[in-house]
Amino acid sequence: MQKILKKAFAAAALGGAFLVLILLLRTVDVKAIGPNGSSVGFAALNGAFFKLTGRIDSLYKLSEIIGYLALLSAAFFAFLGLLQLVKGKKLKAVDKDLYLLGGFYVVVLAIYLLFEKVVINYRPVLEDGQLAASFPSSHTMLAITFFGAAALQFQKRLNDPKIRSAVVIGCQFFVLLTVLLRLFCGWHWLTDVIGGILIGTALLLVYSALEDRLHSA
Repeated sequence: MQKILKKAFAAAALGGAFLVLILLLRTVDVKAIGPNGSSVGFAALNGAFFKLTGRIDSLYKLSEIIGYLALLSAAFFAFLGLLQLVKGKKLKAVDKDLYLLGGFYVVVLAIYLLFEKVVINYRPVLEDGQLAASFPSSHTMLAITFFGAAALQFQKRLNDPKIRSAVVIGCQFFVLLTVLLRLFCGWHWLTDVIGGILIGTALLLVYSALEDRLHSA
């Protein structure tokens, strides 16, 4: 129970930091430094970091590919649940943690869609000639949540310790690589990636705490 509470408190702290960051982005050093005169908070910091990295489309495209792998991991567990349902011929035949995982995916995607509509700031570059929502970095959030949840699932489902370690390390590698690619590709402001890390980690901690609670019940 103590472990679950620690994860819950950590998730609350990160979620609170995410909300504070949103407030600061709307009030601190807000200037029109983006394309088409779009404004962004922490303009000096974000502008300086963008000038440092520039725009590197090859890194952006690579991060897009890894994003598809994150979605593929979700599809894998959805297929696993479907197999259990077909084999057992009833809803109870599906592992409870797969239902929890499915609910987790829904929440993550709902947050993604929310920030597509509630625009905190736009990208530092135009996307297909248009302004596009940039905060938080959705690829960063999805990598942390989807690959993170996959790592937790594989830790329980893979019996061979060597294979289990390799798969978990692979998931962690893809998370780190995605964060670095989104940070340096120039398609996001620095604070977009920070926001993605905060909300993604908060969501993953909530999921992990619920997983612990489920298996301790």
